[in-house]
Amino acid sequence: MICSRVRDGVPGGGVDVLSEVLKVVKLQGALFYNGEFSSPWSFCSPASGTIVNHLSPGAGHVIVYHLVTEGRASARLLDGERITLNVGDIVIFPHGDAHIIENGPPTKTVNLAKELARIVANGLKLSKFGGGGEVTKFVCGFMACEPRLSQVFLSGLPPVFKVNIRNDASGRWLENSIRFSVEQADTSRAGGEAVLAKLSEVLFVETLRMHIAHLPPEQKGWLAGARDPEVGKALALMHRNPAHPWTIAALAREAGTSRSVLAERFRHYLNEPPMAYLTRWRLQVGAQMLSSTSYSVAQIAAEVGYESEAAFNRAFKREFVIPPARFRSQLRSAQAASA
Repeated sequence: MICSRVRDGVPGGGVDVLSEVLKVVKLQGALFYNGEFSSPWSFCSPASGTIVNHLSPGAGHVIVYHLVTEGRASARLLDGERITLNVGDIVIFPHGDAHIIENGPPTKTVNLAKELARIVANGLKLSKFGGGGEVTKFVCGFMACEPRLSQVFLSGLPPVFKVNIRNDASGRWLENSIRFSVEQADTSRAGGEAVLAKLSEVLFVETLRMHIAHLPPEQKGWLAGARDPEVGKALALMHRNPAHPWTIAALAREAGTSRSVLAERFRHYLNEPPMAYLTRWRLQVGAQMLSSTSYSVAQIAAEVGYESEAAFNRAFKREFVIPPARFRSQLRSAQAASA
């Protein structure tokens, strides 16, 4: 599992809770573009809803990122401020917003929505484009994930952010590994695609780890809570074993603090009590199981910590308006219609 590659270094146990969440979310990544552009150049990457069927058919959500391996560029949302990108910078668009990557004086922006089929078919063969000036090289990748469960950490991320992976030894190793694997992609070596997929996943997780570590002290939200010693430990416990009959007293004891301190810090970062968060997470996991497994409602209720099917039905209806059985049937009808 790729989350085992996340290194120690996020204060307060944030590594543990991120790993536990990613075990359930089950990210699937890949590198899909290898570019060498000479300035001036500009391209617009469409929103992830447009590209998901090209990159990962059936995926609920796609996160796109770009890693600069040589030269420089800039990135921006369609109506956002320009972000300068240098060698070693990875820029991520976690919510799948359309965006522009460019370098050099203003020029006509190429709309990649019209080029997606060709780009995907071309694989990682080097693509060259531009006006013949300063050269920028970059590798593009994506992460496919289940949108409902991944909202746990995605909700704490801005529309776009960048991290430089050359700031520590592991990041430099990761970048070198990606560059080597991309250069070897055309040689059809056995297992090459699997290696690239794992490198893509590790790159994304490493970037999240660095982002969490550098959040400002006053930051609130799930990611900041994951970094906090007491809250991070409690979150990790709940995500590791959501079906356990947790109480606030048991969570506080395991986190090494008092019930009042844990409750106060939980509210500070996540704006809700620990047990309310646990209930919501159990129901999200239950909803995911309804959509991805053939387990009965009673089996799913037990898997997510409910003593009876009736109790799970009541809680599920409060969260999702409709009961579990109807939720599943509507999902399957929608999937059949989409297919």
